[in-house]
Amino acid sequence: MTSRFKALPPGSTLGVMGGGQLGRMFVHAAQTLGYQTVVLDPDLQSPAGRVSHHHITTAYTDATGLKQMAEMCDAVTTEFENVPAASLQQLMQTVCVSPQAHAVAIAQDRAEEKKYFVQCDVPVAPHHVILHTNDLQKINAALLPGILKTTRMGYDGKGQVRVNNDYELKNAWHALQGTSTTPVVCILEKMLSLTAECSVIVARSHDGQMVHLPVQCNLHRNGILAITEVFKNNLKPAFEQQAIESAKKIAQGLQYIGVLCVEFFVLSDGSLLVNEIAPRPHNSGHYSINGCDVSQFELQVRCMAGLPLTQPRLHSASILLNLLGDLWHTPNNSMRQPNWSQVLSLSGMHLHLYGKNEAKVGRKMGHLTVTGVDIQETRQRAHQAASILGIDTW
Repeated sequence: MTSRFKALPPGSTLGVMGGGQLGRMFVHAAQTLGYQTVVLDPDLQSPAGRVSHHHITTAYTDATGLKQMAEMCDAVTTEFENVPAASLQQLMQTVCVSPQAHAVAIAQDRAEEKKYFVQCDVPVAPHHVILHTNDLQKINAALLPGILKTTRMGYDGKGQVRVNNDYELKNAWHALQGTSTTPVVCILEKMLSLTAECSVIVARSHDGQMVHLPVQCNLHRNGILAITEVFKNNLKPAFEQQAIESAKKIAQGLQYIGVLCVEFFVLSDGSLLVNEIAPRPHNSGHYSINGCDVSQFELQVRCMAGLPLTQPRLHSASILLNLLGDLWHTPNNSMRQPNWSQVLSLSGMHLHLYGKNEAKVGRKMGHLTVTGVDIQETRQRAHQAASILGIDTW
């Protein structure tokens, strides 16, 4: 423990910037351990705000709201990476904030993120940062086909376009500029042949102790996480070890405090590349609430409060199904309620709904974690649940 930080016992107050589902699950974990909670989110009906002891309904940049947050809380965290870094810096003047503003700032910018990965000596995809239209002339042809991404504010497949040649690259660049009066910085990443995607969630405490969740194998559809599978030996041991070591190296280099997710690509040539980081709990780790003896959200609380970290143990093979708003829409776009009763009649089903008012197409409304003794029978029941809900199998 650093000399500046003293462990916060249950009964202390923990705050979270952001009131979405990640904040909601953090609040549940904090309250289970006996902490008071404060959520800052401008939405009166935010999922986390609804269940927290206190809810500050101001903008993330509002000086009054930030002052109130700092006065009420013993420590503050974030639930999404696009909380303004300046707001975190303001809070840090009077209250302990984790993760730190500089770590969040790196995660907010894909160019800075790639630069940091290179500094950490972890493998990344070939890429080129494009600052201005003139930079399009400098692109190495070997980077095409590729994916052009805005360096900021992109998530769940937003802010990125696949390009096959110079012509498509130029059009995509101009399309991503939108109505901005200043150049929208982009990064072109070479499109690679993937065999799998995986992620590692690490937790690092104030005293530098680190633990990690099991390696998660992920399936994305339309840029959004759809399925996560976690079971013993779900990845070759060499890949698993490399992924864990790379994730810890990234966290250590940032002197990170809190929960950090590192996403990886497994390439067809047998190599492993770091894709991106999320300075918070991650969708791919939600299974840990039901599949592990310590969840990613409890780890987040422990890191904030200075409680000891213990290595999480996977006690059940686990499969997570993301529940998008699409499931509430019929083919003719009328509204329906998914058949939860039929799903919950199957064994090993753990339903988590986030308390959102409107089921929009593509919106994360909840998740279903399926647990079992081994991956074969767990996958069989997960397929049954997916069929009932209208989710494509895998």
